[in-house]
Amino acid sequence: MLEHGGRLKAAARRYGIAETDWLDLSTGIAPYGWALPEIPATAWTRLPERDDGLEEAARGYYGAASLLPVAGSQAAIQALPRLRAASRVGVVAPCYAEHAHAWQREGHEVVALRSDEVEQALDRLDVLLVVNPNNPTGERLARERLLAWHGRLVARGGWLLVDEAFMDCTPEHSLCGSTPAPGLVVLRSFGKFFGLAGIRLGFVLAEPALLQRLEEQLGPWAVSGPARALARTLLADGAGQVRQRLALLRDGARLERLLGECGLAPAGGTALFQRLVREDAARLHDYLAARGILTRLFMQPASLRFGLPPDESGWRRLRAALIDYAKDHS
Repeated sequence: MLEHGGRLKAAARRYGIAETDWLDLSTGIAPYGWALPEIPATAWTRLPERDDGLEEAARGYYGAASLLPVAGSQAAIQALPRLRAASRVGVVAPCYAEHAHAWQREGHEVVALRSDEVEQALDRLDVLLVVNPNNPTGERLARERLLAWHGRLVARGGWLLVDEAFMDCTPEHSLCGSTPAPGLVVLRSFGKFFGLAGIRLGFVLAEPALLQRLEEQLGPWAVSGPARALARTLLADGAGQVRQRLALLRDGARLERLLGECGLAPAGGTALFQRLVREDAARLHDYLAARGILTRLFMQPASLRFGLPPDESGWRRLRAALIDYAKDHS
């Protein structure tokens, strides 16, 4: 299995710091969210049912007519490669590593591409996979560019697969409104924006026929009753979504400024994370971890991803550690 951020227990063991004493910035998950609504007792005692209002609420939130709830977008990432015969799959990289891993595991040929290499390679691909905005680089590709690529792919029976896990703060750039369309598959994550990664919920937006095939792969009751009940309420809470979006955009900009003020100008990011590309990334990661601040380290290229602190105490703690690092390594 690939490694991901959020491995707090392992960090606590390695550095000898209690879990409760960490500032965990290793994921791109919102560190705050809603007061949780009450979950009906029947959500716990009965099998989930599709006509509970979740799909309707999700269609309203995403502005899409055809979607399928799944147990986190990870479930779809692993299952979608089983729906195609052997294909040549272009992956705009670097990106969330599970994508290439899933297609390779099912026997497809995977080609890593930079975004500026797609145009020349596109006619030799059966599937193009884009994380937009990108994780971990923060690069965002224009809707018009993506739709042009989709048009060329679908003409040959191909797919454009777009992972929009970090799109909630900039919905105007989403392709959700362009679905359903032949050969266009959009993945959305619920947990990152709503700060509830633990309920494991995501959505796939695509043509009904493709969603039916995917649902057959995943089997019945893919999403738990409590997850469905909670998400139904939050997806319908427009006022709460506005507050969350504004808070995340504010704090994403604040994190970018803080890093720059400490001599660590980010190479890119989104409202939920910022990325540093530095030769000393591993040293900085270890320096912060020894002080109970966990970031996400990437080796190729050497880089760090910082998520958002959850409160003012976390912001002060991060600033102090970064200032100390700059002094110790000037």
